[in-house]
Amino acid sequence: MSCAICHVRKGKRFCPAGHDRICPQCCGEQRELTLDCPSDCVYLQQARRREAPPSLDELPPEQTFRSVAVPEEFLHDHEPLLLGFWHTLAKRYATEHSVTDREVLGALANMARSYQTLVGSGLVYQEAVPGLAQQAIIESLHQLVREFREVEQKHLGYVRLKDAEVLKALVFTIRMGLMRTSGRPFSRRFLDFLNEQFHDAELALAKPDDPAGRIIMP
Repeated sequence: MSCAICHVRKGKRFCPAGHDRICPQCCGEQRELTLDCPSDCVYLQQARRREAPPSLDELPPEQTFRSVAVPEEFLHDHEPLLLGFWHTLAKRYATEHSVTDREVLGALANMARSYQTLVGSGLVYQEAVPGLAQQAIIESLHQLVREFREVEQKHLGYVRLKDAEVLKALVFTIRMGLMRTSGRPFSRRFLDFLNEQFHDAELALAKPDDPAGRIIMP
């Protein structure tokens, strides 16, 4: 049987995305590009183990928001916010499995640019969002930030979380995502990582004055 894509070489692999047999070369060339590969495809999993993720220096500065510094102490001091972001994205992926890394990273970048404008000039600016999936992601993350601030107001009497800190959390998540995704249109490598790490965790808002200041409760 010939490959269902090139019709030249032998179809040695069953492709769950195309529901047909394809050759190894077309599998490698079209994986996550024209083929919407399911995450449990053994050939996709093998390819992920072989692929080396890019470093930040290899990525375009405009994609990584190079001007936004995220010091190491920020990661420790704001771990609850970061974990909340990642858990929210994992939950979104679990309920809408068709969403891709590209859509998630686009939504995060949209939010980051809005927060950059807010932090730099005090102006509230929201770019047009291209799709419903990205709109839902952005609203979920905005809701998380609102919940953080509501808990702070309730238990501290004031809001401690600054817009600049939300921006840093967004930028760090973008950088982490760019270093995990394959970059191809149908890639879900970053989302699969988040799903494996954070989807099964039970999250609850903790009091901001708790000793560990946690929002995550495994």
